[in-house]
Amino acid sequence: MLELLAPAGDRKKMDTALHFGADAVYIGGDFSLRAYCNNFDNDGLKSAVDYAHSLGKKVYVTVNIFASNKDFAKLTDYVKYLELIGVDAAIVSDIGIIELIRKNAPKLKVHLSTQANTTNKYSVKFWAEYGLERVVLARELQIDEIAEIKQFVGDSIQLEAFVHGAMCISYSGRCLLSNYLTDRNSNRGECVQACRWEYAIAEKSRLNNPLTLMEDERGSYILNSNDMCMLKYMDKVINAGVESFKIEGRMKSEYYVGSVVTAYRRAIDFYKQNPNNYNLPADITDEIEKTSHRGYSTGFYFTDRMKNANVNMVSAQGDCDYKFVAEVLGYDKDKKAVLVEQRNRFRVGDKLEILSNNDNFNKIIEVNEMFDEKGNEITDAKNVQQKLYIKTDYELSALDKLRIKVEG
Repeated sequence: MLELLAPAGDRKKMDTALHFGADAVYIGGDFSLRAYCNNFDNDGLKSAVDYAHSLGKKVYVTVNIFASNKDFAKLTDYVKYLELIGVDAAIVSDIGIIELIRKNAPKLKVHLSTQANTTNKYSVKFWAEYGLERVVLARELQIDEIAEIKQFVGDSIQLEAFVHGAMCISYSGRCLLSNYLTDRNSNRGECVQACRWEYAIAEKSRLNNPLTLMEDERGSYILNSNDMCMLKYMDKVINAGVESFKIEGRMKSEYYVGSVVTAYRRAIDFYKQNPNNYNLPADITDEIEKTSHRGYSTGFYFTDRMKNANVNMVSAQGDCDYKFVAEVLGYDKDKKAVLVEQRNRFRVGDKLEILSNNDNFNKIIEVNEMFDEKGNEITDAKNVQQKLYIKTDYELSALDKLRIKVEG
């Protein structure tokens, strides 16, 4: 089994992830570490599970808060409901919640969250013997350590690892900086990402005259990490024994989800066809440069944990050379036009690149003729979320996306 696991901060992002080739998604409900995304209510959870299962795909629900005593009053009914609607697994970090599931929802499978910071083969073996289906390994593990774990536990338990996305500056994401500075609890889903801020120091008697910690003229982000990207090394991750490849980003955009998922879907499929010659074509490796990121590194897979190769001293803001301009809603064969919903401004004469899950991937639509739903000719798509028809012979599907290269 090789599973591509994608984030889904809301239903639209879930549909996008599945459209672009994710085998499974992880979503949040009432006890998630992403309290500020559009988490799923109970009806939404059931609808999501039913839809994913109709496609032969899976849904995992995060129940990964650091639980307090008061949480357990509601948790019992919640995990029973997850079992009832057929959730494929709960992602849990707390042993108390795991025990609650074992006693009250025994058919609900459990995946140990990366928040449990599992870093050695003996811990993984313990969780295998305890009855868990999967361990999400700590990001701090190196590739040879993962291979040693796999050799030690064999097929007794599945291994999952992050391969792409933002990394916490704290060990396994266990951070209190947000709590300290803003009273928002990062371990209960409320992280303010204080590690991304620019910092300054001041002498005690001159507090009104702070000195910025300068790395260069842009400032210093002493706690800010690069984004992880293992796309070019997926063969090594697979050969180490990882079975599920996790993309971070439940707070990211639909476009981000679509772009990153399509890159890793194509990479995994390429590996299956070329396991002994994993030399990805440029259209796959270039894809991850077309969505916003802070700068890439390989995390700790090939780097000692005590070195700072993952620290980004330049900026906390993401950057890329492409702009997402339109969400595809469908194709009208009679009009010979694709129906889109505008996301960013574009005009007649622009060349739009297609993000698709099929052979239309990276093809170009030159916008020569465009009109609104009433048939009025449009030359400048500047109204937010306006529905427009663009003449093209490419028969695109709903959830495909259009983007434009930003010059300069």
